[in-house]
Amino acid sequence: MKKIKIAYIGGGSRLWARNLMSDLALCTDIEGIVSLYDIVREPAVNNSIIGNKMMELPEANHAFQFVVADTLEESLQDADFVFISILPGTFEEMKAYVHIPEKYGVYQPVGDTAGPAGIFRSLIMMPMYFDIAIAIEFNCPNAWVINFTNPMTMCVEMLYHVFPKIKAFGNCHEVFGTQRILARALKEETGIDVSHTEIEVNVQGINHFTWINYATYKNIDLMPIYEKFALKYKDKGWFTEEELRKGAPWGGSDMVKFDLFFKYNTIAAAGDRHLVEFLPKEWYVESPLMIQHWKYFLTPVDFRIEIMEKGDRSAKEIAYGSKPVEIHASGEEGVEQVKALLGFDKFITNVNMPNMGQIPNLPLGRVVETNAYFRKDSVQPVFSGEMKEELVDLTLKHMEIHELLMEAFDEKDLNYAMDALMNDPLTESLSPSVKRKMFREIVDAIRPYLSCYLE
Repeated sequence: MKKIKIAYIGGGSRLWARNLMSDLALCTDIEGIVSLYDIVREPAVNNSIIGNKMMELPEANHAFQFVVADTLEESLQDADFVFISILPGTFEEMKAYVHIPEKYGVYQPVGDTAGPAGIFRSLIMMPMYFDIAIAIEFNCPNAWVINFTNPMTMCVEMLYHVFPKIKAFGNCHEVFGTQRILARALKEETGIDVSHTEIEVNVQGINHFTWINYATYKNIDLMPIYEKFALKYKDKGWFTEEELRKGAPWGGSDMVKFDLFFKYNTIAAAGDRHLVEFLPKEWYVESPLMIQHWKYFLTPVDFRIEIMEKGDRSAKEIAYGSKPVEIHASGEEGVEQVKALLGFDKFITNVNMPNMGQIPNLPLGRVVETNAYFRKDSVQPVFSGEMKEELVDLTLKHMEIHELLMEAFDEKDLNYAMDALMNDPLTESLSPSVKRKMFREIVDAIRPYLSCYLE
């Protein structure tokens, strides 16, 4: 077996870290150390205990040891792979940038990528990722860096901005959901029952605003099959009311996704809750009544806090013996990517990387999401072709916002961030004075996390 070191930044993660530990426990090709680092030590300690307990299970490979690092540098020292899964700031800051805009008629179902939330989350994230990128360059410059944090595009942009030679990419599972819809459509139309992993798609765009213009299963073109499926469910969604209620306050009916298909004859690859945040609010998210019509949910930050607290309680119960530890395949691709980069396998999947020409009509050097080919020590973006001009226009608006945010960081000047908010599609119907008032209110609420811009 190949021995490696993985540095896990955000080692107290309640989701991604547990998934990684479980997948490593089931992996028979690699062994080594996972060094967990978190600015809050206790969750990382709990995860280390849980991970080591996983390795003791009869069905596990017993090949990894989980340890807690006291510093970022200690965790990164001589790492072969770096996983980053952090929350920029705390949920208290998230409450401000998600819920203050609601006072001004701006609703954000997710609140971590686009809109006012994406802007302020980026401002909080960039100084943190500056430090992380510098530390990677100094301690493990040849490591492969896998980012799970949102806003995904801006996180990966920042890593390359600080350390241009970094070997980094961003992972997101949103496209998998659309592949599952395509598999469902195929089954309804033909009776053929396949896994989403057998559906081939061509991915174009930026994270959470990705598009699919080609989809096949073997020799079957799935685009006309998807069109029939979308036509069937466009007015009611493809989940039952009971399924929607059980999923609340996550998820939705995919009615927005279907509506966008008929607008652009291209499959919107993210979930409805993400998609609406990239578009003018008048389209799908102008009011709670409109949100109800399109059958998706706003996710209150208080609910996220409840989930976090539940995860902490569960971790303590598992770590200290009152609840059994379990392992299961997560369905995520992090470990498979690691194995491919070590030379055990080759495969293609969607990732976020700088545009080297894989999308010719989007700016070069800017982070985009397309398929990429994984093999030994190589992640090569797959040429996805040009995007439709209407979709390019929508996407460029957000890429321009990303550029303004990078200027805000470089110049330590929030005026660039104000310009970003002024130009955001979700707020375009608001008057400039209202936007300025919203901006100042959020700044005041999260001021401690903006100190580098306010000195």
